[in-house]
Amino acid sequence: VQLQASGGGLVQAGGSLRLSCLVSGVSGGTFSRYVMGWFRDAPGKERDFVAAISRGGGNTPYADSVKGRFTVSRDNAKNTVWLQMDSLKPEDTAVYYCAARPAINTAMYYSHSDYNYWGQGTQVTVSS
Repeated sequence: VQLQASGGGLVQAGGSLRLSCLVSGVSGGTFSRYVMGWFRDAPGKERDFVAAISRGGGNTPYADSVKGRFTVSRDNAKNTVWLQMDSLKPEDTAVYYCAARPAINTAMYYSHSDYNYWGQGTQVTVSS
């Protein structure tokens, strides 16, 4: 299973970015068996949970720091998950990673140690 994250960049505070994560190496229809997560590494900090989305997309928990500003979504037919980031703040500056974990039914995962597969990361820089 390979994950390819993209969409990072430099944006001014208050702006928006949309991150994408394309998952390959999964056979037809099996992408829907994975819970997908977004995490970020800020300078000097541990890897933090940002958001996740359940297999069918009905459960989308967020970190308190991004709630109301970020939206996670997925298209199981396209093996893709997105993270729409609005009202960006300088403290959102980090390397963002998508991650995948096969899951059973309605299971949800919030720790980076729970995820099996990781993308390469994409840099998001928000200037003040």
